[in-house]
Amino acid sequence: MFLRPVAMEICMMVNPLASGTSGLFNQAAMSAKSKRRIGILIAGIVLLAIVFYYLSVYFIHPVGNGPAGPVVSRGAFSSPWTSRPVLLVGIGDSVTAGFGARKGYSYFDRLIKNPPDEFADLNGVCLSAVIPKLQFTNLAISGSTSAEHMGKELPRLATAGSNVLGIIVITTGGNDLIHNYGRTPPRDQAMYGASLEQAKPWIDDFDGRLDSMINEITARFPGGCQIFMANIYDPTDGIGDIKHTTLPDWPGGLKILSAYNLNLQRCAQAHTNVHLVNMHDSFLGHGIHCAQFWTKHYDWKDPHYWYFINLEDPNERGYDALRRLFLNEMTACRNRLN
Repeated sequence: MFLRPVAMEICMMVNPLASGTSGLFNQAAMSAKSKRRIGILIAGIVLLAIVFYYLSVYFIHPVGNGPAGPVVSRGAFSSPWTSRPVLLVGIGDSVTAGFGARKGYSYFDRLIKNPPDEFADLNGVCLSAVIPKLQFTNLAISGSTSAEHMGKELPRLATAGSNVLGIIVITTGGNDLIHNYGRTPPRDQAMYGASLEQAKPWIDDFDGRLDSMINEITARFPGGCQIFMANIYDPTDGIGDIKHTTLPDWPGGLKILSAYNLNLQRCAQAHTNVHLVNMHDSFLGHGIHCAQFWTKHYDWKDPHYWYFINLEDPNERGYDALRRLFLNEMTACRNRLN
């Protein structure tokens, strides 16, 4: 029996973690084990933080709430702009058609009148407040290309009376670029994936098509018209990494987008009744990199996403911003509406 204590003591010397052990060996072992557990816990927390950060930056896009876009002067809407009959016409793609917005919340609808829950800064700021004889028609078709604006939409626009003034709002060209989402080889009106060299003939065709469209619209309004045409935004915020969305990589995408926007700018400069609405620059910082504070176009005042879930169209805050951009351009040349 006297051998049992001796054997136990030997076992405890060999295995410091054995039951009944006390002293430095057991304390050191338990301390090392605790440190390992703490280290694993910290590593897990850091890993989770990295994963959450990656997801929040690249895949979770906060939309925010409240007004979006530039300030619009209320003073410009304190008295009528014209007593003439005015026809507001929408021409273009899904942006003008209002895809993704509730009825009454697209930029076209909000140009006409304020929704019931309008933001305080723009309550009463709309075209119906300053144009008593305002009529409107929206000919825009979701998914349409610039050629279809000429071939399908303009034929539906009748010639107005000589006493009628036209106000036309246009978004065009975006679908020429993004179609067919890389699913088919690039071609005219569906040039996704094309190189700049490959796209040059299609870019030139777009340039000529713009002039033809402006001339046809102007001819429909013998009493005069003012045309407000938006350029094309970039949901990658100037970075060009469209591959971080559900779309395939497109190395030449930004160059072709820039060429299209230069054509839109040239068209506006060539026609005295055409006014460029700079949607492109205003939407920078509100695309897929809106949460990345280190990027060039990060908007510290409103670091939120202005695009709908399909990436092609604005969300309702984006439509609010676009409505403000159009209103500011119209305000700047309202003296031409008399």
